[in-house]
Amino acid sequence: MKDREINMALNSVLVSLFNDIMHIEEKAIITKEYEDISNNDMHIIDAIGINKPQMVSEVARKMSVTQGTVNVAMNALERKGYINRNRSEEDRRVVLVSLTEKGVKAYHHHRDFHKNMMRAIVRDLNDDEKKALHHCLVHLEEFFRDLEEKNRREAGKE
Repeated sequence: MKDREINMALNSVLVSLFNDIMHIEEKAIITKEYEDISNNDMHIIDAIGINKPQMVSEVARKMSVTQGTVNVAMNALERKGYINRNRSEEDRRVVLVSLTEKGVKAYHHHRDFHKNMMRAIVRDLNDDEKKALHHCLVHLEEFFRDLEEKNRREAGKE
């Protein structure tokens, strides 16, 4: 295959993945048990994590959205019993978010999906191929981060 053909084939796969990934992931992780939340809610649960309580601003940063956007979703997640919000003991102005037992269970459900997805991706790759894939995906991530930063700068000029 020539470079142009390879690039066109890669582009085709990437476009297909981008179009399908959220929809496919949602069908896989929003099972009967989690039908009361959305795929986006599951990503908020993932961003909160299980290690230590997080500030809302940190969750928003991880998700590249505003605190207001996260707070709206967290209101529903709290009402449904997935998260707790508590004031920090050190600074009462700070609100910390943590997962309830139900939230931890959802977190593991989502993480298991991603572990299985990664196993499927690298199943037949040798170490050099895994390193090459990682290298390519890092470049893709940098492309999107740079594009996002450029758009943010341009939006600030208007």
